[in-house]
Amino acid sequence: EEWENIGLKGTLPVNLSSMFTEDWITTRYSLMEESGVAMLTVLDKEYPSLLKETAQPPWVIYYRGRLELISRPSVAMVGTRVPTAYGRKVGSILAEELSDAGLAVVSGLARGIDSVCHEAALARRGGTIAVVATGMDKVYPPENRELLRQIAQDGLVISEYPIGTKSHPGLFPQRNRIIAGLSLGTIVVEADSRSGSLITSDAALEAGRDVFAVPGPIT
Repeated sequence: EEWENIGLKGTLPVNLSSMFTEDWITTRYSLMEESGVAMLTVLDKEYPSLLKETAQPPWVIYYRGRLELISRPSVAMVGTRVPTAYGRKVGSILAEELSDAGLAVVSGLARGIDSVCHEAALARRGGTIAVVATGMDKVYPPENRELLRQIAQDGLVISEYPIGTKSHPGLFPQRNRIIAGLSLGTIVVEADSRSGSLITSDAALEAGRDVFAVPGPIT
């Protein structure tokens, strides 16, 4: 009955009830505790209202770090994995200034522009939120292991994927809707016409949010 009350139809409530046994739940909680991971559901009062307004809000958010950042006004910053020196410089400057103004900078922990913006905002007033496309016990890309550790300590790392989920190309577009959905607006720092950043900007537009693009050169 509880499953049906939150909108699940057909045989899904029965199937979920049989799958989520007490032993299964206890095992999952133990894995999460060992990894320092907590979770938030769409029914919790702390669940971000902006994300709840989107077409496909995740039922569950797994997280590590400072949960209070999730309710802070935020802006998404996205871009290419192979930025120019100009893109890196402008991304860093904008992320610092936005964070200094009290906005949390949201991005996807990818190499390139994402990493630049996370690093610039992390120690500033607004902080940074990394939305990852793996389980919280995985790191992608591997070279961002230390950055992920720092964000989990001083910022916030979130994912809709349970512990054990490995990276897969199809998970990244899904992740991008959360980046856009958490944010008041999305800034595309530097990207080409085939960039995954444009998936994030499309998701922002679909959610009725503002989209911005950095022209060049503003320096």
